[in-house]
Amino acid sequence: MKAGIHPDYHPVVFQDANTGATFLTRSTLTSNRTIEWDTPAGVRTYPLVIVEVSADSHPFWTGTQRTLDSAGRVERFRRRYGHRGSRP
Repeated sequence: MKAGIHPDYHPVVFQDANTGATFLTRSTLTSNRTIEWDTPAGVRTYPLVIVEVSADSHPFWTGTQRTLDSAGRVERFRRRYGHRGSRP
């Protein structure tokens, strides 16, 4: 890689705002907040980034996905545009 043109890529701890789950990864994001993280080499301080949704709280990954009222959508469509009979 060419030196001096890439952003600083460093370890960062992300925390889910809804569940409080945390995970350590690498990112170019920075933050003024820090957190103590236990590593095999001892406790280290990393930047902390709070996120609204992570895999720990996302409806698709948790299995609590909201179901849409498809029957209500069909009825609303029929009220708006009318119902046509089936074609032979």
